[in-house]
Amino acid sequence: MASGPVELRTIETNIPERMDRLPWARWHWLVVIGLGAVWILDGLEVTIVGTIASRLTEDGSGLAISESQVLTAASIYVAGACTGAIFFGHLADRIGRKKLFLLTLVVYLIATVATAFSTEVWYFYLCRFFTGAGIGGEYAAINSAIDELIPARVRGTVDLIINGSFWLGTAAGSLLSIVLLDTSIFATDVGWRIAFGLGAVLGLAILLVRRYVPESPRWLFIHGRDEEAERLVTEIEGTVAEETGQELEEPRRTIKIRQRRAIGFGTVAKTVFKLYPKRTVVGLSLFIGQAFLYNSVFFGFALILSTFYDVGSGSAGYYIFFFAIGNFAGPLLLGRFFDTIGRKPMIAGTYILSGTLMIVTAVLFEAEVLNATTQTLAWRVIFFFASAGASSAYLTVSEVFPMETRAMAISFFYAVGTAIGGISGPYLFGKLIESGERGQVMLGFMLGGALMIAGGIVQAVLGVEAAGRQLEDIAKPLTAEDAEAGGGDELDVDKLQGEDAAEPDRTEERT
Repeated sequence: MASGPVELRTIETNIPERMDRLPWARWHWLVVIGLGAVWILDGLEVTIVGTIASRLTEDGSGLAISESQVLTAASIYVAGACTGAIFFGHLADRIGRKKLFLLTLVVYLIATVATAFSTEVWYFYLCRFFTGAGIGGEYAAINSAIDELIPARVRGTVDLIINGSFWLGTAAGSLLSIVLLDTSIFATDVGWRIAFGLGAVLGLAILLVRRYVPESPRWLFIHGRDEEAERLVTEIEGTVAEETGQELEEPRRTIKIRQRRAIGFGTVAKTVFKLYPKRTVVGLSLFIGQAFLYNSVFFGFALILSTFYDVGSGSAGYYIFFFAIGNFAGPLLLGRFFDTIGRKPMIAGTYILSGTLMIVTAVLFEAEVLNATTQTLAWRVIFFFASAGASSAYLTVSEVFPMETRAMAISFFYAVGTAIGGISGPYLFGKLIESGERGQVMLGFMLGGALMIAGGIVQAVLGVEAAGRQLEDIAKPLTAEDAEAGGGDELDVDKLQGEDAAEPDRTEERT
């Protein structure tokens, strides 16, 4: 991709229409694999800590750490992910999606290898923070790229499956932990260190796969690189036509935009809170609910099994494996319904149903009705629905805000929602589990269920139906409105009109 100064102009382009009309081809699969691989990496990373949690607390682990400190490390990992999402999300707008993929992976690789050499708690905390920062930075770039490269008619299905691939990493990590935590194979202070090294090996493999993921054409034409965008899309069209043998129909719609070098934090804040306040409430509700539920249950999974069901650290991986398979099955089997039935009913339904089931299971847990197997089975059913809903949170905030703010919007909602739900959740559950009282842990489960139900209700009332709609119809680009208004050098958000001020589902008609 060319670099250096570019001339900023007001242009008219049909690139969004051309990308959305493409038939599904091998090229799209390469994009899916390139983007989804890092979610597998994230799943592996989180699972490593979840499954080795009880081993780290054992004598001879080489790291003197308590149960609550393990959960504190989980909170620090999430805090790093939130920080990384904000920092790298801002860079995603300035330097592009593709360059950011490489930068964030390098940060992750260095941090996860360093974690393997932990001997002190403070050092372990520091490494977990930067590992999370690298992964958090990926969230903004990946979800932006998914929506900007995948056709609108299947955007929901693909987005959910890619985000759900997190659980393939979880399944792999849980099986690996069974071997790595086997003291007849690896010493107590060695196996868990190798686990972190395996994450780095997978990260290197992803660097090779990422060669097939192009820069977003939408990012290029907004940032003054419309000629590069034109060449890239022409190349993609030729590849897809050759792979499918189909003749592509002529695009019928164009969009007029005024190019910008970058969008500042002030513009993003005004867009989120002033132009689209209802959508902001929806995004925060969805992220807080799923972050609290997932980070609380999953980071404390092995500790709950060992504390209340006497499951040894070497056996926890079996339970987590079956839990992970159920989580991946949710987005895989339900994803297409988010495109056919629609976003609003599916997101609201999965949130409310999973939250209700969690509350029921919490009561059964407190009553000591469940054993380790039935507890895992109950969670598997709950998170079959919760996983699809949680993946749709990323899809929602990626779709419903203008293109220029997409990466920063994902970063903002992930960071704020996860900071509230994801950091507090593991810390709270660490204290509750450490108390050894089922009644205390039950309250934590019920709080998670209530937050999911609340998120579902907010989505049902205020959510935007985005299924099958072009991104530029769901939220008109700020630079498009600026071009129509004859804007000057500075983008004045105060003069722009958000859809929250009119009908939420209104589709903008363009020539």
